[in-house]
Order: sequence, then C-alpha cells, then structure tokens
Amino acid sequence: MKIQAPTILLLAALLLCSVCTPTAAETVADSCKESSGGLARLIKRVCTLMDTMSVKGIDRRYITVPERPWQVMIKGHVNQSMLKMNSTEYYDAVTFTLSPYLKTKPAIYAGLWAGYRGYGLGYTRNVNGDKSSYLTFGATGGSYGANLRIHSFMNDEPKMTVDIDISGKSSNATEITKLKAPFRVRTLIADAYYFFNGSRFSYPAAYDQSALQLRSAGSLMAGVMYYYAHINMAQDPNASLIEQMNGIGRVKLWQGSLGVGYAYNWVPTRGLLISAMAMPMLNLINKNRVYYYETNFDELLKEVEDQLVPSDEFHNSLRVWPVNNVDKNSGLTVNFNARLSLTYNFDRYFFNVHGQYYNFTYSHEDGDGRLNDWFVNASLGIRF
Repeated sequence: MKIQAPTILLLAALLLCSVCTPTAAETVADSCKESSGGLARLIKRVCTLMDTMSVKGIDRRYITVPERPWQVMIKGHVNQSMLKMNSTEYYDAVTFTLSPYLKTKPAIYAGLWAGYRGYGLGYTRNVNGDKSSYLTFGATGGSYGANLRIHSFMNDEPKMTVDIDISGKSSNATEITKLKAPFRVRTLIADAYYFFNGSRFSYPAAYDQSALQLRSAGSLMAGVMYYYAHINMAQDPNASLIEQMNGIGRVKLWQGSLGVGYAYNWVPTRGLLISAMAMPMLNLINKNRVYYYETNFDELLKEVEDQLVPSDEFHNSLRVWPVNNVDKNSGLTVNFNARLSLTYNFDRYFFNVHGQYYNFTYSHEDGDGRLNDWFVNASLGIRF
C-alpha cells in the first residue's frame, strides 16, 4: 500500500514530537520543550495541541492521563476470515447451485504499533505461512475514537458445494478444490465513535492505553462504520470456476452504517480494566458491483472431450476476459458491532487483549454471499 505525502508528513511530525517527552516533574500542558526554528515551533504546537486535547473536559476522579505521552507496543494478532458465495443457474426443471466457501486457517501475526497521545500507526505481518498482512491506524481522544484496518489475504483451497434440484428432487456434494490461481481478498474497515460521557468514560484507556481509567463508568455512544471488500478470482486458470459462477469473476462491496450503543469500563481493582461495547448498526449504504467475464473453457473442452484428464496444454490455454459489470443497491440491513477488551497497567508498562467480530453480506440477481471476519489482538507496551 502506497502511503501518500500528507501521511508521511504527519508521521514525521509525530516522530519529531518524541523530543517533547515530559519528565515526571512536568505537567501535561508543558510537555513540549522550547525549540527554535519554524518547523520546531510547528511541532511544538502540534504536541501542545495533542496534550491539551488529551486532558480537556475529563473528570480527574475517573480518568487520568499518563505523564509519558508515547506508547510503543509489541503486538500479536490472531485472525480468521470466512467467505461464502452462492451462484444459481436454471435449466427448465433443473436448478444448479455452486457455493465456494473459503475459511482461512487462524492466522498468527506479529508486529509493532507506536503512538503519541492516542494517535498512532501499526503494522503486523503473518508469521505462520499465509501471505497476508494488516495495516492499522488509530486516533483517540477524550470523547471519540477512530480506527482504520486494512487486511489482505489469498486462498486457493475453497470448499466447493454443488446442489442440484431436478423436478423437486435434490442432491448435493462437497469437496475441497485445489485452484491453480487463488482467490484474492482485500478488506478495509474504518469506524469512528463518539461517547456522550467522555468526561468519565475513557475509550483510549481500553484500546490504546493513552489514558487510565481510575473508576468504573459507562457511556451512551454513537458510531459510524465504512466497509469495503474486493473479492477477485478473475485469472485465466480459474476459467472453469468462473464459467460455473455464471461468469462472475470479481465482486466489490461498499457498506456505510450508523449506530447507537453502549460501552462500559469496569475497574475491579487498581490497574485492571475490563471494557465491553455493543452497538447495532443500520446500513444506509449497501452497494455491490459484480464483474462478469467470458471464458474459452467450453470451446477448449469440446476439443478434448475424449480425454479423461485434460492436459497441461489445455490448462495453459484457458483465458478469461471482462465483458461488463452490474451495480446493485440493496435495501436497509442491520449489522451488529461488538468489542471486548482487558487491560492491565503496572507502572509505565501495560498489557492489553481485545477482540472484535464483523459480519457483512451482499446479494445480486445471480446469487449472494457473506464475509465474516474476527480477530483477537494482544499487546505488551511501554510508555516513555
């Protein structure tokens, strides 16, 4: 993923803010040291603004802000994604349905995250063989939180289920299929929340540890979520599969949701925080675009119909090419967003584990599908 210039400048500014780390004798508002030069003054103002925003409006009986503004974390991450697609064809009294199902093995990632006063960037890479990665960005304040998560993965062993209905009599068969070219899936999830009791409830305390929750508190919350997915199997070796999927080679999904929910931070003992959040969301934007392809599979198959097993030459001659795409806007649907977090703070060190589950669906005239994604994240961090 290419990082644009404004992002690079922001990261550079945050990095340079490290010269502004306060000592134990300094107050949060005085965290940025005196510097000379125009750039240094700008950096100082950014640091001061972040420091001021982190303490603005909070009730010090419930929330406090660490004197050390930086957090650096070693992160471990476990993720699993599930994709199911259905495509149905009708031939007089015969109904034929093909359902590819992808279920990745639980993938283990390792990486780093660094942030200043709740604004940070992280990157994790798969370490158990799957070619996938996560790029995350977080921004949190006293009454708000925002996250961006980009995930990409490939899978070449879908479980294929075939259902055939002939005049009301149905039969089905399922087997694992080894594809010569994998499904490629990329997802982007961006969510943001506003907490109406930000003076006593701290979202940063539960999810990036840039604040500390001293006493239990809850908050009504409002949220917005944007979801994008690109499912791509449009490669020449998959001509047979595309032919059976009514010519579908790629699918793109867009969803935009609004919701209202509740979050609660429970502090059973000093240093320990258990946080839960639940929010039903109404999908106001629910659009999918299906890309159709033609293939030469049937033509080549006629030439080798006397062969029990097609030759390598047959497979190497397969071709797919795009013909058109169709957009569909689905009606209003409801998703559910839930998160659970456990944090333990000891001096300048902290430990956190949290998880989240997503469920997204789409439909079009030739079929439908769903994509489920869950993750559990654990991190060990230090403030300085």
